Amino acid sequence: MPWPVRGSRPTDLINAETNRIPFRAENFSLDLWKDTFRSWPSPTVGWTDWFLRVSNSNEVQWGERMLDQCIRLSIAVMHRNESLLIAASYFWSDTLNAFVFGHGPASPTLADVAMLTGLDVSSADSTHFFDTRPKAKVETRAIGGWSGYIQKYSRTGLVNIKEQTCFLNMWLDKFVFCGRSARPTSVYLAAAENLANGGRFPLGRYLLGAAYHLLHKVIRKLLLGQSIGNLGGPWWFINMWLNLHLHKRLEFDLFAQRFPRDIAENHVLDEEESATRPPLNFGEAVIVLAGSGGNADQVS
Repeated sequence: MPWPVRGSRPTDLINAETNRIPFRAENFSLDLWKDTFRSWPSPTVGWTDWFLRVSNSNEVQWGERMLDQCIRLSIAVMHRNESLLIAASYFWSDTLNAFVFGHGPASPTLADVAMLTGLDVSSADSTHFFDTRPKAKVETRAIGGWSGYIQKYSRTGLVNIKEQTCFLNMWLDKFVFCGRSARPTSVYLAAAENLANGGRFPLGRYLLGAAYHLLHKVIRKLLLGQSIGNLGGPWWFINMWLNLHLHKRLEFDLFAQRFPRDIAENHVLDEEESATRPPLNFGEAVIVLAGSGGNADQVS
């Protein structure tokens, strides 16, 4: 099939888009990025213990629904390579849905989602879970943030559907889609309820779409020279993707990384006991890579 525009080539589009990315606008200022990463999934006291409790009775079902790998990533401390995220954002093209680097376009794909998170990207999607009203109800206001949420909904004894729903609601909100409020909400409660009841849908597609949408909002603001602010969104996944594909350039040794073991938060280690283990997949290796924080020198 011939190229639709006479006399043009595919590279012409790439070259044209290169001149439209925020990097060309020369609006580079760290002041625009204040509070942008406020919704980054930071550690929450009680989460690891709640994960251990719920996973003991649901790990097999999570594996069948392709949730186990991504849920387990949430017990690691996700180090943010802030300088890399900021620099890369200036090279994002909305038209191409790709970073326009010097060697050519590069973009996160569904294959990357599957490899890094293990989430389902191939199941049929005939659902509207994010638009439906859940049957379960949770308190989200005046509850003491996510720590208070854990204290209220983490139980003892057998894990029932209500507790698993509350657990998955926190996982989706805080660790996957990273709501901009950075506090408990019921935005993802319907999806969590469906997953707790054995439902399955391509959550990995929603994650990739959320990453694209986040970058779209960021470059719109960059091109206008506006402050980015806290948009929420899965910066953590973009961080993982960049670290994976640039790990040699950044001098990261993926094979030398260590991932947290499944141990209680108050567990006292023996002298020869380690709190970590070798990673079992690319996601576990990449998510624990060291970050840069907000070091302005590294950004420049």
